[in-house]
Amino acid sequence: MKKIIPGLYVLISIAFCIYLVLPSRGFPDPLPGSVRSDEEGDNETSLRRAYFTNLQREEIINYYKKEFWYLPTLRLNYPPEDAQTLIRDQTRSTFLEELVHPFRESFYINGFKPIKAKDDIWYKGVHYVEKITVVYVPNSPIIRLLVIIPTQFFVWIVIAQFLKSIKEFRLKKI
Repeated sequence: MKKIIPGLYVLISIAFCIYLVLPSRGFPDPLPGSVRSDEEGDNETSLRRAYFTNLQREEIINYYKKEFWYLPTLRLNYPPEDAQTLIRDQTRSTFLEELVHPFRESFYINGFKPIKAKDDIWYKGVHYVEKITVVYVPNSPIIRLLVIIPTQFFVWIVIAQFLKSIKEFRLKKI
């Protein structure tokens, strides 16, 4: 048992470090059948893009989930009001979701589907059902490792102290 726990911990730590240094896919490809917006606020940064599309929410989310298929992906749902903080200060929103690779990168998907006729989406003379704004938030593998390696070291110390405490508790009980 004394050799199994450290060995297992080392294997898990190595696997986790490999997960952290795998190359990122980068910004996903555009939605099929969509048109990229060239409006001023949609091009302020290379990590934010907007598209006009006739796809529905689930089709959009599923498309982007497939773009991140090679790693475990969490899907987080936010209230639309958070779009002004997470996407852009003047973003209109009917849904906001985040696809996350834990400890790696995030990809925000904001959708605006008009409810009132006055808000209908027209772009270059074509009517669209939704405007999607996506934001890719990458981080460096070096930063990931600089955070996780000391964390793994301290976790090992905590585990060792916990096992030591259990052993002392058992000895006192007898």
